[in-house]
Amino acid sequence: MDSQRFDRQLRFVVEIDKLKRVLRQTTLMDATRNENSAEHSWHLALMALLLAEYSSRPVDLARVVRMVLVHDLVEIDAGDTFCYDADANLDKEERERRAAERVFGLLPGDQGVELKGIWEEFEEMETPEARFANALDRLQPLLHNLHNGGGTWRIHGVAREQVLERMRPIGVAMPELWPFVENALARAAEEGWVR
Repeated sequence: MDSQRFDRQLRFVVEIDKLKRVLRQTTLMDATRNENSAEHSWHLALMALLLAEYSSRPVDLARVVRMVLVHDLVEIDAGDTFCYDADANLDKEERERRAAERVFGLLPGDQGVELKGIWEEFEEMETPEARFANALDRLQPLLHNLHNGGGTWRIHGVAREQVLERMRPIGVAMPELWPFVENALARAAEEGWVR
């Protein structure tokens, strides 16, 4: 056994536990508390397993699961950036790139390069897997807001058009689900959950 390699892997495992402390704006569906980023990633992984049949293109499901499990690890350093906060999003890319260098740099070289590459693939949204993973990343908080009385939309005064724009990756990667999104947002508008 290569003890240095194992030490680096363990250091990474200990470090990623910090993702459990990163609170998202999204509350749980029962609205009892904010979701953390680790819970979000776990939820996306299960959604990938369940909803792969709606992907517009065949996907490597194992790669999608790896992608959604690592996509928010950068938030350990960069924090969760609320998608509807224009100011906070101005430097998001730079904060997350620096975080990726540090967090994935904890791993042995080959594993660090692999996981950072998976994270970059998710961010670039150019492969079918990345488009599907991003669509899931948009769908999950939509479901939360639908089940908790408008949640972050209502709290932050988010407009229906902002949500529609944010949901566009669902229409690309899972077009069969787009009518669900449109109907959900029509209901949210009727309920006064979005402006």
